[in-house]
Amino acid sequence: MGRHTAASSRLGRSTGIFTGTRTLLTVALHQDRTKIAPWVGLISVLSATSILAYRWIFPELADRKTLAMAIGTNPAMQLVFGPPRDLLTNDGFNAWRAGALGAFFAGLMAIIIVVRNTRADEDSGRAELIASGVITREARLLVAVLMATVAAVALAVVCFMLTWVSGGEARPTAVLSLTFAASALMYAGVAAVAAQLGSDARTASSIAIAILGVSYVARGYLDSTGAEEWTRWLTPLGWLEQTYPATQNTLWPLIPAVLLAIGLVALALVLQRRRDFGLGLIPARPGPATAPGLRLGGLAVQVHRGSVITWMIGLAFLGLVYGNLVTSVGDVFASNPAMGAIIASGAATPEGLSFGFVATVLHLVGIVTAIMGAQILMRVYAEETDDRVEPVLATATSRPAYLGSNVLIAVASTALGMLAAGTVMGVVAATSDAGIAFGDVVRQAIVTIPAVWVLVGVSVATVGAEPSRRIAGWLVIVATFGITLLGPTFKLPDWMLGISPLYHVPNVQAASPAWVSLAGLGAVACVLYAVGFTGFRRRDIH
Repeated sequence: MGRHTAASSRLGRSTGIFTGTRTLLTVALHQDRTKIAPWVGLISVLSATSILAYRWIFPELADRKTLAMAIGTNPAMQLVFGPPRDLLTNDGFNAWRAGALGAFFAGLMAIIIVVRNTRADEDSGRAELIASGVITREARLLVAVLMATVAAVALAVVCFMLTWVSGGEARPTAVLSLTFAASALMYAGVAAVAAQLGSDARTASSIAIAILGVSYVARGYLDSTGAEEWTRWLTPLGWLEQTYPATQNTLWPLIPAVLLAIGLVALALVLQRRRDFGLGLIPARPGPATAPGLRLGGLAVQVHRGSVITWMIGLAFLGLVYGNLVTSVGDVFASNPAMGAIIASGAATPEGLSFGFVATVLHLVGIVTAIMGAQILMRVYAEETDDRVEPVLATATSRPAYLGSNVLIAVASTALGMLAAGTVMGVVAATSDAGIAFGDVVRQAIVTIPAVWVLVGVSVATVGAEPSRRIAGWLVIVATFGITLLGPTFKLPDWMLGISPLYHVPNVQAASPAWVSLAGLGAVACVLYAVGFTGFRRRDIH
């Protein structure tokens, strides 16, 4: 290993760090094009459908003004999508609906590309095979970054063309598309650094995605609390908002984004020279001295413990952030003339509106928690494809026991995650004068858990019975997010809103909460879990 590193260094000094880059980039793009294309298409469609949906659903000026008032008085919307600066035009609505989400997904796309083509290749041994050719060690990292750059450029071009054809104006569409590309470049740099720090691909991905998530949450918090404009510069995703697509259409804020990307890639190259091939600067912890007891679920605990602890810390942090946000919601409502008129008419009370915001935020937390549960189930299939399940099943451990131990971790961790976020949020909210009781927040978090279990159940069913369709677990979570947040705004019928499990979560402060809906959610979850266990017993193990 040391001889390989020394040889790579001598080769780099003698022939330049770019030796082999062009050839490897051509091959890598050919292999990864089918994995990059769906990301480019997803983000481009997100932008194009914003234009099409707005023109179709809100054709009249009166409808658009009603939309602007509804969104402007809903801090939860700003938390997710950013501040609405112009909801009376196609491009203004597109900048609001697709801007923050598109930048997030573009960053996620870049992280996956870079980590997959750096640390994942080292973990699998492919990188060592490639390194045996005439190629420098730096070239492999540069190729991964260049692949993310190609994806960013493709995203900007495809998004612009598709959105423009759908009815978007050229200049605001171009600015919005360039913000997506800039986000991809920034987080490609983040992933390049994380690939040097993490002990393996999963750790590197976790570090980079955690940074992206913190940036997104910080941006949402600042946007929804009406913080000073200068505070947007505290998070990289806030930089992209300063382009003001559809209003000012300013491009200069993209310059620091590109400079940050270049600086991070340069730092990654320096760090790469300091670490051993196949290892990270952050060393991996040694495993336990004795094997865990499989019948007691010890193996499942060992496999998922690190990620579950990380998720718990993150969910508690979300509870803290959202709890602080709840304390400022009353001020936001009071400063809004339209909402003030609604309160004055007796149609709503400040306390009722604040708790409605709590319920909406807990829906968001539920979606995030469901991602944790789905990730646990996807890890089950990853263990299977890595040929680590068959040796376990060759012991006295039965298939239902193996799957059940992992499902139990998913079910228990999602419930604990909701309780952690709800408890922290309740403590923070109860200490303010928002008129929200700690017990109500915790109870609202508890009644949200069955809906989360339904979302996780889709992953249980697909991973257990038909792993080739496991992407349905992610698609259901994405669809639930869209229906829950945008369904009422887009005037979807009740039957369509009811597709989201979160639609059936009762409000604990209601005069007569629909408790029976919880039984329905529990029944649906049981059916999905039964499908997963039955399929896992009958199908072949990979």
